[in-house]
Amino acid sequence: MDVTYTTTTVDGLATGYLEAGSGAPVVLLHGGEFGASAEIGWEKTIPVLAEHYRVIAPDMLGYGLTAKVLDFVDGRGMRIRHVAALCEQLGVDSAIFVGNSMGAINLFVDTTSDTPVLPVRAMVTICGGGEIQTNEHMAALYDYDATPEAMRRVVTALFADPAYPADDAYVMRRHESATLPGAWEAIAAARFRRPGSQPPAAAPSARRYDRIGVPVLVVEGGADKLLPAGWAAEIAGQIAGARSTVVENAGHCPQLEQADVVNTLLLDFFKECA
Repeated sequence: MDVTYTTTTVDGLATGYLEAGSGAPVVLLHGGEFGASAEIGWEKTIPVLAEHYRVIAPDMLGYGLTAKVLDFVDGRGMRIRHVAALCEQLGVDSAIFVGNSMGAINLFVDTTSDTPVLPVRAMVTICGGGEIQTNEHMAALYDYDATPEAMRRVVTALFADPAYPADDAYVMRRHESATLPGAWEAIAAARFRRPGSQPPAAAPSARRYDRIGVPVLVVEGGADKLLPAGWAAEIAGQIAGARSTVVENAGHCPQLEQADVVNTLLLDFFKECA
């Protein structure tokens, strides 16, 4: 399956996205950690889904080859609106959305808001929505100082399997993504903070889930170091018709660590939403 990377302009901003396959559209939203990108977040997902669907995975603002915009006010809202504008530009007026970490939170923020802008007809949220734990792994995400060893701590926080942080090539790949020109500043401004300063308050989990009127699957990593056990069932219980599942032996990125399991979950859920 051919996967193409395209750079276009959306609202005057350079925007990169991966695309593969044909058919009903599926939009994948990557996480928000330093070094994230569409390719890194969804490389084990896109080829499988693209056998059945048109898959679009954008580099969100500040990540990959998309514009590095500094926003100290509403970085999350800015990213949501930018994805919505890209969808409109690509002719996507209704899609299944899948988000991991920040991408999942963005889906919850939009679909519970007064005025949702994303064309969501169903969604899967993976490891995003619960209260982030205050521990050394959360600190590793906030304290990334653009050094390889700091990235190793980020990778340790994201994965249950110690093989990931032990893999020097994988750590450096994420480190190189995190140190693209302007990337650290863009993410630090809108997503995190400068090293050494106090972390922001956790995003509130008490959202208006009753506003969500589309099919929802909430996915939890059974060995997630950043979110508490049981958060997915708690959120799914507040959404009419939603369900949750736990992917065992997976940390904060189950779509990478247990790709076969997650791909099966996604395809089965998509069929139910047809």
